[in-house]
Amino acid sequence: MRSGALVRSAAVKRAIPFLFGLIAACATARAEAPRSVFLEDLTWPEVRAATHAGSTTILVPIGGTEQNGPHMAVGKHNTRAHVLAGRIAQALGNALVAPVVAYVPEGSVNPPTGHMRFPGTITIPEDAFEKTLESAARGFRLHGFKDIVFLGDHGGYRKSLERVAERLDHEWAATTVRAHAIGAYYDAESAGFAAILRRKGFTDAQVGVHAGLADTALTLAVDPALVRTDKLGAPNKGAADGVVGDPRKATAELGELGVDLVVERTVDAIRRATARR
Repeated sequence: MRSGALVRSAAVKRAIPFLFGLIAACATARAEAPRSVFLEDLTWPEVRAATHAGSTTILVPIGGTEQNGPHMAVGKHNTRAHVLAGRIAQALGNALVAPVVAYVPEGSVNPPTGHMRFPGTITIPEDAFEKTLESAARGFRLHGFKDIVFLGDHGGYRKSLERVAERLDHEWAATTVRAHAIGAYYDAESAGFAAILRRKGFTDAQVGVHAGLADTALTLAVDPALVRTDKLGAPNKGAADGVVGDPRKATAELGELGVDLVVERTVDAIRRATARR
């Protein structure tokens, strides 16, 4: 009996350090928050560690600050670009997300054209926009990123994204670093989502092209606080209120269909674009 007790006592003594180590490890795990995919949330050593560990794709979400009818906040594009880029980065598993570019070309100031006819819209010259993207991309390359991916939530500057990516790729031709203007993001958000809504019985007049059913549903799915549901009135056919479409039947549930499509198609397009041959 005495021998058995000694054996058990020795086993307990051996287990004590292990148990203390396990408790300490659990406490440390609870104290450390999961690493964010958003660059802004990280310290510089965490960014360096992420690129060294293989997160060498940086997503540059590009929004725009513009009128979106009487029922939707002017920051719609910026919020959507941030949230969707985050979901795309999580699905990719090897990407971080840069801060949203919220200042984009939106028309002239004098005389005001396009969305600049409505208060709250912000515009910058096209060349300033493109130079901003180029400079940011060069900085990302310096800090270890190999694929700089431009994701535009607004269709008005697609050509600028393509030109910037083309110029950077020419500049970096002798390196393994590449820039990508991923058109699949906006294609899914616009034509792709519109096709889903048409299959559900909605007309093109309802779906719209700006602040209509599709646009509003996507925003409801991402951040319903941006939509004033009490302002979802009948559309003005002349677009004098900034609406082209009919947002009255927009729901977050419909919007989630568009969100899923954007994430799925963009992830696939980025993986194909960044595959090293």
